[in-house]
Amino acid sequence: MPREIMSKEEFQKLLPSAIEIRVLKNGDSTKIKLRTTDQLYTYKVKEGDVEALTKGSKAPLVEL
Repeated sequence: MPREIMSKEEFQKLLPSAIEIRVLKNGDSTKIKLRTTDQLYTYKVKEGDVEALTKGSKAPLVEL
């Protein structure tokens, strides 16, 4: 089961361990999915915040 992240700080802490990042756009909101070796994490943000949050990641970014 995926775990939902509720804070930006927790998302930034998990970002370096991500293997893949998936971005799902649903109207005015966007869901970012972080795949790590152990778990899948989801984080809901506004559409414009995606680039700022995933900026420093080395993991491949997949837009769906």
